[in-house]
Amino acid sequence: MNKFMMFLSLIILAGCSGTKTTSKSNAKSYSIENLENLNSEEIKSIYADANIQEASEMFEEGTTQRPYSILYPDTENELMLIWKNKEKDQIYEIRTKGNGKWASNTGIKVGDSYQTLVEKNGKDISFYGFGWDYGGAVLWNGGKLENSGLRVFLQPEATPPSKFYSDKIAKATAQEIQDMNLKVASIVINYASE
Repeated sequence: MNKFMMFLSLIILAGCSGTKTTSKSNAKSYSIENLENLNSEEIKSIYADANIQEASEMFEEGTTQRPYSILYPDTENELMLIWKNKEKDQIYEIRTKGNGKWASNTGIKVGDSYQTLVEKNGKDISFYGFGWDYGGAVLWNGGKLENSGLRVFLQPEATPPSKFYSDKIAKATAQEIQDMNLKVASIVINYASE
């Protein structure tokens, strides 16, 4: 029995001496949400090939100055990180519009179709008309993605009828949606309230 207990103790100790896990991953990932808890220095280390450009400008409809970083500028993998403060240790917002590698943990990525969003949401979606700051913004209508934190914007690949240029929720038939060939044009995740 003593040998058995010694053997069991060795197994338990071996299991406990494994690699320590942390909440922050230092592995390169193209999951947008995985960036949330990283600071500027960690981003630079993990995405050393990203040719990061940094600057500051006015956001929130021109009311607040914030620093930002752009990873992979002028490529299909371009992604903007807007920081909460000048120390760049907390992300305020993440934006991507390139049809590259970045995707949400939900699997949504730029270029996805309207129908793909409906399928992932498990319920019909609505969207705002085009031609203004929040044009094409998707409403999840209480579906699976309602509390995902994702703000997704659609863009028509075919010129939409003039009735779809407004700051109101678009009233479109299935045929009109199909004719416009709506695709995800950008994805935004905002951490302002955290």
